[in-house]
Amino acid sequence: MIFADSLSRLGTESAFVVLARAQKLAAEGHDIINLGIGQPDFRTPEHIVEAGVKALRDGHHGYTPAPGIPALREAVAADLHKRHGTEVNPDNVVVVPGGKPTMFFAVLMFGQPGTEIMYPNPGFPIYESVINFSGATPVPIALEERNGFAFSAEDVLSKITERTRLIIINSPANPTGGVTPREEIDKLVAGLADFPDVAILSDEIYSQMLYDGREHVSLLQYPEIRDRLIMLDGWSKTYAMTGWRLGYAVWPDAAVDHVTRLCINDHSCVNAATQYAGLAALEGPQDAVHDMVAQFDERRKVIVRELNALPGVRCADAGGAFYAFPNIEGTGMTSMEAQNRFLDEAGVATVAGTSFGAWGEGYLRFSYANSTDNILEAIGRIGKLL
Repeated sequence: MIFADSLSRLGTESAFVVLARAQKLAAEGHDIINLGIGQPDFRTPEHIVEAGVKALRDGHHGYTPAPGIPALREAVAADLHKRHGTEVNPDNVVVVPGGKPTMFFAVLMFGQPGTEIMYPNPGFPIYESVINFSGATPVPIALEERNGFAFSAEDVLSKITERTRLIIINSPANPTGGVTPREEIDKLVAGLADFPDVAILSDEIYSQMLYDGREHVSLLQYPEIRDRLIMLDGWSKTYAMTGWRLGYAVWPDAAVDHVTRLCINDHSCVNAATQYAGLAALEGPQDAVHDMVAQFDERRKVIVRELNALPGVRCADAGGAFYAFPNIEGTGMTSMEAQNRFLDEAGVATVAGTSFGAWGEGYLRFSYANSTDNILEAIGRIGKLL
């Protein structure tokens, strides 16, 4: 078989590689604590599960409109108005199977040879992977520990060229837990007035996971860029629904038809029962969300404290999501060496910072989507190894 050259440019998500290794070791009888994979360790709330089951029993077995059932798109618009105080037309909401299709579709719309797309580094690895796949040139936005892993608007604006087509930002961020403050977003939006042809993809999948009174600033709140803004969010993290595969984006008017055709060509539609479960999530009680975030907050305090007590390790306070991103340079190991040794010798799965881009060297990602007891045991094992 002769495969297309473009496949050689497609990367992967290393957290799943680590997960497979960890599962293999566990199957062989090793005691493994997984602090690598980025998914809530909570069950999907029962009323959401029941809504999905009821949808199947009620006969919702067939195709739905490619952008999603109207009731769900309306519920998304209502939820965004409630949370961000901004009006969203349900016709601009497109429901997709998870967060990645929005990333893929946005990059494919704007990326081609001769163009540039900016993305956070360290950042979610699929950004860079799909940019490379499209043939565009990836231009990293460096996220640095000294800035709390927030992007600098001045830095972003200075990198825009006549070839720039799309800027991807992510706050709260994976893998760092960094949260970009309003003043930097204000500066970015103001500066983008000089670049009216540059589109923005704002990945806000962790928008409801913030700590210590930090504020989530949605780019939907800036009317001056709404005609070129794609805002990504979904159910996976907020409602512990990773396996349901359900996400959405708000698209500008000019892009809605394009993304709808991409949906039709790619996956036809999201499965019907999952959409009814998503509707129940948005319109039902939110207690489980608040309880889950409160537990993440307690774990966050524990893991940051314990990591900072390790020799050769320092860990900035995580502002959002459920990740800690400690600096491990003082251990004398590279990120990949630390990842491999912690798994093979201590039985603790983490993800090397370089899995999220070159700027991640010297760091590891720890997911605290695990019990406090397991977190304490895992950090204790690492401490003994160090």
